[in-house]
Amino acid sequence: MNNNFLPICMEDLKERGIEQLDFVYVTGDAYVDHPSFAHALLGRLLEANGYKVGILAQPDWKKKESIEALGRPRLAFLVSAGNMDSMVNHYSVSKKRRQTDAFSPGGVMGKRPDNATIVYCNLIRQAYGQIPIIIGGIEASLRRLAHYDYWSNSLKRSILLDSGADLISYGMGERSLLQIAEALASGIAVQDITYVEGTVYKTRHLENVYEYEMLPSYEELKGDKLNYAKSFYTQYCNTDPFSGKRLVEPYGQRMFVVQNPAAKPLSQTEMDRIYALPYQRTYHPIYEEAGGVPAIEEVKFSLVSNRGCFGGCSFCALTFHQGRIIQTRSHESIIEEAKKFIWDPEFKGYIHDVGGPTANFRQPSCQKQLTKGVCPNRQCLFPTPCKNLVVDHSDYRKLLRKLRELPNVKKVFIRSGIRFDYLIYDKDESFFRELVEHHVSGQLKVAPEHICDAVLSKMGKPENSVYERFTAKYRQLNQKLGKNQYLVPYLMSSHPGSTLKEAVALAEYLRDLGYMPEQVQDFYPTPSTISTCMYYTGVDPRTMEKVYVPVNPHEKAMQRALIQYRNPKNYDLVYEALTLAGRTDLIGFDKHCLIRPRKMATESWKAKGEKNTKEIREKHTTYAEKRPEKPDRQNLPKKKKTIRNVHKKKQG
Repeated sequence: MNNNFLPICMEDLKERGIEQLDFVYVTGDAYVDHPSFAHALLGRLLEANGYKVGILAQPDWKKKESIEALGRPRLAFLVSAGNMDSMVNHYSVSKKRRQTDAFSPGGVMGKRPDNATIVYCNLIRQAYGQIPIIIGGIEASLRRLAHYDYWSNSLKRSILLDSGADLISYGMGERSLLQIAEALASGIAVQDITYVEGTVYKTRHLENVYEYEMLPSYEELKGDKLNYAKSFYTQYCNTDPFSGKRLVEPYGQRMFVVQNPAAKPLSQTEMDRIYALPYQRTYHPIYEEAGGVPAIEEVKFSLVSNRGCFGGCSFCALTFHQGRIIQTRSHESIIEEAKKFIWDPEFKGYIHDVGGPTANFRQPSCQKQLTKGVCPNRQCLFPTPCKNLVVDHSDYRKLLRKLRELPNVKKVFIRSGIRFDYLIYDKDESFFRELVEHHVSGQLKVAPEHICDAVLSKMGKPENSVYERFTAKYRQLNQKLGKNQYLVPYLMSSHPGSTLKEAVALAEYLRDLGYMPEQVQDFYPTPSTISTCMYYTGVDPRTMEKVYVPVNPHEKAMQRALIQYRNPKNYDLVYEALTLAGRTDLIGFDKHCLIRPRKMATESWKAKGEKNTKEIREKHTTYAEKRPEKPDRQNLPKKKKTIRNVHKKKQG
């Protein structure tokens, strides 16, 4: 028993004289008492407001008794799959089972079930029948209405219906959860808690639902993918807490799922109070024997400075989960947290990160957002920066300077991601200079994602010319400061809009850069993103225009292989891709070529399946008619001199 942690077993309750908990928080993660873990943050917040909370971490879903380990709570069960979606946690984009789980003791895989939120809720219903169940976390938030499920390749209902829960607390949850707790404690039935912002509930009648927008029914969504695209974009345009409307999604004639507008953003004072709660900042001692919980290593010496992101990348779920309005902590709050670990014996003098979803966002993108919200049909940075955009790094620069001056601190790194377009738009280059001088650990990771504007437009990213401006400035500052620091670009394959033509262009870019990524990020269609909607429907929900979508696993493998064309294991896939794309000019001995010719290579890739090849070729042919191709260099005269030199080297 350890009184510094929230109770996790009946012995803890007896030691503290607790007869019955108010809330039992069921989570798919191991119990780590750190504010980066939602079960710790929300559990401590409820505790600070007078509620008795216990953590039931990773119960054995095969045994009903495991859900009874802390007894029946007085008010409700709180259920979350954990900090990650359980399906993303378990499976790679190729749907292969992952080998490790950083959120489990010792990194052991298999401590939680697939679709953990649904499984835990069903277990609670078996054990306790009709008891209030509130679900939340990333898994529930992104499945709050009908959604495309990549793992089953089907359109699924709201998770509220499949789980049998009473309410979804979506988003970050602090405001909505405290209101729900207050309502339950005052005796209001969970079925009558229909007024809390940031929640989703179900009802059989709409008489008491006011000022709502009706979405297409689940049956209509299943019947026509275009209906889903329209419905999804309506949802996307109503994620703002100030301007968002109440949405209703019908299921048949007798059931409605109602999404209330998002909860209002936290003030800086509220953020500071939450992060000042008495976290132990480590995993529970019961995991020591298993080697601890690996996920703590990424956050133990890191600092969260903000929430939200107005970047609006199409493949990112932040718009649906944290929203586009930036919420920040004060300098004093962040420095006080830093002081809690800079004397830790394991602290080596390096603060690993100071940031959030996007490190260099420290204020809303414009002045109106905290009163009127974000524009529903306009992005702040895409396709070009809004005229009202406020670009200012001065506050972030001051914060980093204060952290650098703390005793025992050697270096303050920024690893959570810099939005390079926002940085390059800043006319004052002092932050950029200090970033290069003080906050890069040999290499700076940024996310251009691609280099073809046709793909970038679908990603919601700026044109490649913006990234080129950034890289030029980065090199210039490194030279001025006498630094030899590299840029590591995150690149994505197989995103909607990317044909083999764009994949080859990306490979050529890497060739010219002299860089081959060790890992490739293949597009992963997770719930509730614009990109996933494109993947499922074949249209861009913002314009309803058709989009090329690489869904064939073999084509996805080819696009991924092109990014790592130097890897010998990828030779056959690269050969096939270049042949299908009409770019056999890149197979040869010239320095512009990606791979060398190899006898019998054609037979090798043909043996992998004529059906896939035919399907991919036909699909590309359809899109090729609409798009200009590069001139075919296959029939150009060979550079005999180059070939002769190669043979001389081989002989010599």
